[in-house]
Amino acid sequence: MKMEKSKNRLEVCLSPAIYDKHADDHNLVVIVDILRATSSICAAIHNGVKSIIPVATVDEARAMKQQGYMVASERDGYVLDFADFGNSPFNFTPEIVTGKEIVYSTTNGTRCIHMASHSKAVVIGSFLNISVLADWLIRQDAPVLIFCASWKDRFSLEDTVFAGALAERLMDSGKFETICDAVTASIDLWNLAKNDLFGYMQKAAQKGRLASKGLDDCIEYCLTDDLCPVIPIFQDEKLVDILKTTTVS
Repeated sequence: MKMEKSKNRLEVCLSPAIYDKHADDHNLVVIVDILRATSSICAAIHNGVKSIIPVATVDEARAMKQQGYMVASERDGYVLDFADFGNSPFNFTPEIVTGKEIVYSTTNGTRCIHMASHSKAVVIGSFLNISVLADWLIRQDAPVLIFCASWKDRFSLEDTVFAGALAERLMDSGKFETICDAVTASIDLWNLAKNDLFGYMQKAAQKGRLASKGLDDCIEYCLTDDLCPVIPIFQDEKLVDILKTTTVS
């Protein structure tokens, strides 16, 4: 009798503060920072960036600028004084970034990339690349952790809604199983929001933070499916498009 193949584990981590509860070297980790880091990374790669070097601290970003790198860096939405530009996907236009290596440092997202670097693979997730990402994860035959960057370790509405959108696709594939309440909760939240995602996100705290600084012009873009069909993966301390490299086995 043919034995049925076991399904892979799916989990959602709602905050870096509890990442250690989910950490596993065998995980494929999807970093999620919808407003705006992971959306911007996908846009940059799609628009021709050769690679992105994520750094966790301002000092690291400043040192890389002194070495001659172009730097995208912000804290709490404000562009750092030495940076070339900040954290909007609209900054990364083809005429500015094509063929460039860019150093990238943000308040929340880039820290999570390094936290998860022990894992089997670390990839970048956003609505902009959700379909190619989901298809790739399903093919890899490995446990998946969707890791919400959140806001300074606090729960993030937009990251959790995206986690639900991605988790629903993975669960619907029949290749995953879960005993993680965060998966169930994120899918429930996604189903509450999905019929008017932009309207629902008007209540997100990060929307208010961005609006107060005049930085909310990119929100609708960041909530749009499949504008940037790339899969940024963290390899050799850089983010590159895995669709142009060797697939993780």
